[in-house]
Amino acid sequence: MSIFNKETTDQLTEILSKLTNEVNLVYFHQETDCPTCEETLKFLNEMIALSDKIKLEVLNFANEKEKAVSFGINKVPAIVITDKDKTDRGIRFYGAPAGYEINSFLASLFEASGLSEPLPADILNRVKLIDKEIYIQVFVTPSCPHCPGAVVTAHKLAFENKNITADMVECTVFPNEASKYNVSGVPKIIINEKHELVGNQPITAFLETIEQL
Repeated sequence: MSIFNKETTDQLTEILSKLTNEVNLVYFHQETDCPTCEETLKFLNEMIALSDKIKLEVLNFANEKEKAVSFGINKVPAIVITDKDKTDRGIRFYGAPAGYEINSFLASLFEASGLSEPLPADILNRVKLIDKEIYIQVFVTPSCPHCPGAVVTAHKLAFENKNITADMVECTVFPNEASKYNVSGVPKIIINEKHELVGNQPITAFLETIEQL
């Protein structure tokens, strides 16, 4: 049974037809101890069937340790979005970007395809000035309508600055991670493991936190 019904498939096909450059996805999975890996792969296969601009590489997490380490992947299921040249832009999805998160997934595809919304010059200058390693985790659930905005902002920061990596982390798939960071409401944003923001914060809130590090 398909994940997407005909109406959704038609809508997604129309949206994805606007992609300009090729987008390359790298998917890490494993066959045991990963109850959502198969469903996430099904989601990805249905997505790539809707556009010849989206390419998918499927890797076994246990067998491709070197590749996983190169991307900083430490759990599965994990999706890395790279551009037409397969350049890593720091964009990660841990867990299927289902429910409302399909919006952040589509936004990242467009970002990697070269169709991003430009940032205001003053904001972009602040982003470009970040010269330290920044690791952003955005904890979400598929039923949260405010979560995609936070994920899109984090991924935008990562796309614009190679020092930044940004993860979407699906709480129901990774409950231990959610517990570790005391996630009681979503979206919850963790920057460099200890600095917290709650809610769909504007990009300036992200920057203010990062600039104080």
